[in-house]
Amino acid sequence: MSVKIALAGNPNCGKTTLFNALTGSNQFVGNWPGVTVEKKEGKLKGHKDVVIMDLPGIYSLSPYTLEEVVARNYLIGERPDAIINIVDGTNIERNLYLSTQIMELGIPVIMAINMMDLLEKSGEKIDIAKLGKDLGCEVVEISALKGTGIKKAAEKAVALAQSKKSAEVVHSFDKKVEDAIDAVKVMLGSQVPEEQKRFFAIKLLERDDKIVEQLNTVPDVSNEIKALEDAFDDDTESIITNERYVYISSVVADSCKKNGAKKLTTSDKIDRIVTNRWLALPIFAVVMFIVYYVSVSTVGDWATTWANDGVFGDGWHLFGIKSLFIPSVPSIVEGALNAVGCADWLSGLILDGIVAGVGAVLGFVPQMLVLFIFLAFLESCGYMARVAFIMDRIFRKFGLSGKSFIPMLIGTGCGVPGVMASRTIENDRDRKMTIMTTTFIPCGAKLPIIALIAGALFNGAWWVAPSAYFVGIAAIICSGIILKKTKMFAGEPAPFVMELPAYHMPTVSNVLRSMWERAWSFIKKAGTIILLSTIILWFLMNFGWVDGSFGMLEAEQLNDSILAAIGNVIAPIFAPLGWGDWKMAVAAVSGLIAKENVVGTFGILFGFAEVAEDGSEFWGQLANSLPAVAAYSFLVFNLLCAPCFAAMGAIKREMNNIKWFFFAIGYQCLLAYVVGLCIYQVGTLITAGTFGIGTVVAFVLIIGFIYLLFRPYKESNTLNVNVKSIAKAK
Repeated sequence: MSVKIALAGNPNCGKTTLFNALTGSNQFVGNWPGVTVEKKEGKLKGHKDVVIMDLPGIYSLSPYTLEEVVARNYLIGERPDAIINIVDGTNIERNLYLSTQIMELGIPVIMAINMMDLLEKSGEKIDIAKLGKDLGCEVVEISALKGTGIKKAAEKAVALAQSKKSAEVVHSFDKKVEDAIDAVKVMLGSQVPEEQKRFFAIKLLERDDKIVEQLNTVPDVSNEIKALEDAFDDDTESIITNERYVYISSVVADSCKKNGAKKLTTSDKIDRIVTNRWLALPIFAVVMFIVYYVSVSTVGDWATTWANDGVFGDGWHLFGIKSLFIPSVPSIVEGALNAVGCADWLSGLILDGIVAGVGAVLGFVPQMLVLFIFLAFLESCGYMARVAFIMDRIFRKFGLSGKSFIPMLIGTGCGVPGVMASRTIENDRDRKMTIMTTTFIPCGAKLPIIALIAGALFNGAWWVAPSAYFVGIAAIICSGIILKKTKMFAGEPAPFVMELPAYHMPTVSNVLRSMWERAWSFIKKAGTIILLSTIILWFLMNFGWVDGSFGMLEAEQLNDSILAAIGNVIAPIFAPLGWGDWKMAVAAVSGLIAKENVVGTFGILFGFAEVAEDGSEFWGQLANSLPAVAAYSFLVFNLLCAPCFAAMGAIKREMNNIKWFFFAIGYQCLLAYVVGLCIYQVGTLITAGTFGIGTVVAFVLIIGFIYLLFRPYKESNTLNVNVKSIAKAK
């Protein structure tokens, strides 16, 4: 019989790091039933029958966010055999609030005090034995990051789960509060197991709507609540919260010795610079510039060149030794097909369709790996939490809070979890606006497009990749300003409260694991969605009507294909953006299936002819097909327009309204089209002196855009009038 152990704790307490250390590669990631919140579980190393569940980080079992609802429902409904309660030793007083609630569940609890090394550096000490005695549960010291003490904590949790010995709830509320709790426990009768009655009774006294709904047959407790409130002259929820903190303060005072002379920690000293009002944004801009510059233009460019020219090009010499030549994937596949005498059409499908299309996408994996390593490091060391805090200052000016930046941050890996992360935003208006703008941030799937355009059209110019990231940020800010001035999104932004974890050096294993999880998701998509897409594109490109008959075409008959016919219908739509060629139009539209398809489509369309020996013909053909201004217009359009089908599905689920879904997709496509048109028309005016109707339209759109940005808030005017009226009345 398997043993279930849940990991519970506050956000940023080291819970996920502990989970990764305990389970290693034995992890299963999915969503909780019925909700799009990530669910992680895994097998404990060395124990096939022990399942570890990583619950979302929460501050309380009184749920306000979806994560808190999910965590509490699991603890109450699933009732794991034991709980490892991870507590941040540097913030023990605040962390213990959740601990007092967990111990009321009647489930065996092991408390793991994390970050003890940081606590010792600050000169503070925790008496583990005394703390455990005061709390009524066993307490162990761990360092999830360094891996010390975690095996001991896990073994104790397993032993406790097998013994089924729960923690004693030793904290005592005021006598009047205890009397009210006992009275409600009696009312619960047989509806609730004995070991859970205290928890449910307190939740009823706290007027927890979810518990009231769950226990809709519980007798009326209003008399008990009224008696308690009359005795204390306060509401019961506030009374119980206060009693918890009184108890927690006594425990901390008894078992924790704090350093009298409070010194600035290393994290505090760093934050004085990186979160400084004037320096924070320039530092953030420099950091992201370095990340994208290295990922696309230097290390990442070298790795991708090797992949494209070697693995998917002409092959390569191992360690530069001429005698150690390794053939490329296309040549190996071609040799195998020739050996078995494969039919011409099937050989064309495999080589020109699957290998050329999927290979064009996979060739950019090295650049993505470099980018993901950077992002994993910045997240693990604690800097990205500061970025959310920094961006809150900016986002609040146009109607969003720093909470909106967190989904966008997640969206740098993939837009789907980024959109799903918007569920943590309580305000419905802010949540909808965040969903609409999250995918403007370049995700991992858009990186190959950025790298391709930068390499083929701009000779690997250093500024192209970083500019793509900041175009996304600008689109979010401008959209927020414009949308917040509409009736649909008017209102104050939601408050933003976030704990800033201490800076620490991430472990290599954690950084590599995070990098690989993101990269593997991309590779799996290349092996499924993109594979299917390239097969369909190959068919549409290689079949068509010639002289009234339908059949397979020769290489020079590409313009007679089904794909060319479809492309010629939609190409005029994009002519004002500078890329009215049917090949470019088809590539852009294929990106709606998966953004990686844009590069895969180029690989099929421009790589249709036999590739030159140096492997550069593909990029050369693309470079000759449109000018640089049109190429940047194409890039920006693909960055801002509607995301892939998977992300669209996530938007539809999160909006939960078909009208809002179409409004979001329509807004994204319209903004992308307008920005792309303005870039091309104004760009050609500056670079080539071209002036026409398109240029006039572009300037009209720019003037309209500026007006929408700077027009006053109607709600602000109303507020000013009301304030003046009140002042006059006084």
